[in-house]
Amino acid sequence: MGFGKVLSKLLKKKAPVPTGKPQATSKSRQSERVSLEAIKNNLTDIADVKYKQIKTINGFVTLIYYESLVDTQVLHQMVVGPILRQQETVIHAAEKVGENDLNQLLDLITTGYTIIHLHQNSTFYALSTFSAENRAIQQTETESTVIGPQDAFTESLNTNLSLIKRRIANPELKNKSYELGSETKTKVAVLYLNNLVNRENLDRLCKKLEEIDYDGFMDISMLKQLIEDHPYSPFPQYNMTVRTDMAVQYLLDGRIVVVMGNSQSVIIAPTSFFELFVSTEDYYNRWMTATLLRSLRFFGFFITIILTPTYISALTYHPELLPFELLMNLQESRDRVPFPPVIEVLFIELVIEILREAGSRMPTKIGQTIGIVGGIVIGTAAVEAGLISNMLTVLVAISALLSFLPSNFLMSNTSRFIRYIFILSAGLFGLYGQMLALAWLFIHLLNLTSLGNPYLTPVIPRKWTDLLDSVVRLPLGLLQYKKGISRAKTKRIRPLDEE
Repeated sequence: MGFGKVLSKLLKKKAPVPTGKPQATSKSRQSERVSLEAIKNNLTDIADVKYKQIKTINGFVTLIYYESLVDTQVLHQMVVGPILRQQETVIHAAEKVGENDLNQLLDLITTGYTIIHLHQNSTFYALSTFSAENRAIQQTETESTVIGPQDAFTESLNTNLSLIKRRIANPELKNKSYELGSETKTKVAVLYLNNLVNRENLDRLCKKLEEIDYDGFMDISMLKQLIEDHPYSPFPQYNMTVRTDMAVQYLLDGRIVVVMGNSQSVIIAPTSFFELFVSTEDYYNRWMTATLLRSLRFFGFFITIILTPTYISALTYHPELLPFELLMNLQESRDRVPFPPVIEVLFIELVIEILREAGSRMPTKIGQTIGIVGGIVIGTAAVEAGLISNMLTVLVAISALLSFLPSNFLMSNTSRFIRYIFILSAGLFGLYGQMLALAWLFIHLLNLTSLGNPYLTPVIPRKWTDLLDSVVRLPLGLLQYKKGISRAKTKRIRPLDEE
């Protein structure tokens, strides 16, 4: 059968609309008939759009594509070559575009498709030829571990999906696709294990995604802020990670993973307060080591927010809290300090924040030098100038180190923000102010939810099996139940056949 006969036969059939493609959103363009002139009118002032005309024995064929999204070699191999050789494989692989689907056709072009326009029959076909450069799979620098897999997610949505699906070779792994952002039309995928996920959690998350009305997303962290139950809280209500093994682990627990194109991180929902101090390396280490590291992260969070405020309270309102020798040493170191303790603490805390922010904005080598040398020089100079005491320098340094212990960077930022609330409370009312701030903190945590689930799970609601894998991590052989916050259909991890 010749190429012309194949074309004629195929053109008589109404091919299905390509699945998973951007759907029409503009009524003005949707009602307009698809034509080469209409395409050119809508794609004016776009320098990288190309119209390549090819002459065949059956008439002219025009290829329409974005040069920045389609590699020339891929285009010739998949489209131009078969057309010149009179092969019908290119038409069989393509999908026919409806006569009135101009908006869909334009969206296909902007996402890396090549449009094949057959002049003889005035028909249009779309073929996926997206071949833009993607970043290679590399190990993460923000969540690095010594033990375990080293591959991390990239900014490519398809690459991230493949990293997950190569680890879970199960048809129960489902993924729903969404297109968010009225201008950017960013692709978002929601992944879950159908035999484990709680349908109420899934429906609530999908409803949140469907109700989003925003112009565009640069990163998935922007999406996370829009779907949180309590957007005004300083605490992150969903976990985020760039590690593939961590995302897979939570999928096996019945959670939901949200992946976005052009973003390296993924969202894990729902999550609890305790899980923000958990690292995947905890499951690769011996249980004694994992328990020690988790305890350091968890209790370090509370120490970092009360250490310098306690210094203020003790020197301003409650000197009887300190041993007499220590109190005398503190008074001697503060003889030249002209400021009250609260101003002294705020000054050095702001200096630390400035050094940290400046170091993160500079090139890596310069930033490390600024952070280390700047901290030493400024700290020493401030002590010698009588602006701060020696003891406070030590306390602020310990507090800054403790703020980096949580495995989730967003929780590190939260501890830095809350510390200022405790500092001001201690400056106004001493230990009573600290207790009021601590009471507010616990009340706030008790009121938070993640996809409608209590944020302080396993404490609220109480499920004693969750305590085996919270601050304390018992041996893997004793962890036989999935987490209570996931509310998975299958409660046990092993053995599954007993349910």
